[in-house]
Amino acid sequence: MMEQEYVGRCGCGKLTYKMATDPMFVHCCHCKECQKQTGSAYVLNAIIEADRVTHKGETTEHTLPTPSGKGQVITRCASCGTAIFSSYLVRLGKLKYIRVGTLDDPDRCRPDVQIFTSSKQPWVPLSADIPSFEEFYDFDEVWPDAALNRWRKVFGG
Repeated sequence: MMEQEYVGRCGCGKLTYKMATDPMFVHCCHCKECQKQTGSAYVLNAIIEADRVTHKGETTEHTLPTPSGKGQVITRCASCGTAIFSSYLVRLGKLKYIRVGTLDDPDRCRPDVQIFTSSKQPWVPLSADIPSFEEFYDFDEVWPDAALNRWRKVFGG
């Protein structure tokens, strides 16, 4: 069965993008940095190889700090400022973390894990059917083989 592409856009519609395949994995991140940077209780990020994402429209990029100390580059629509995706510099820009809420059909990207739940807002319930981690996790123990194979193709190993 052939995967269908994913389409998304910013708030004003001037920036559109396509993900050519399913993401490798989807995080629901509750860390304080994600809360601060999104103005929300958590962020949903679909992780995909950077070369599988194309976009049309003018963008701006903003580098923000991360707990790793390496930072991340957040790509936004130049017109309305909607954050579309980020690239963590610790991952050498080889992956994009697509903001799931910007997809035309965000229901297609259900979270695979809930991470940094130790810093989640106390009023946010966790879904019992989505694995939760107080901090991060070990990729080899959590990711399915197909996703790990894609990861290894990007980074070697």
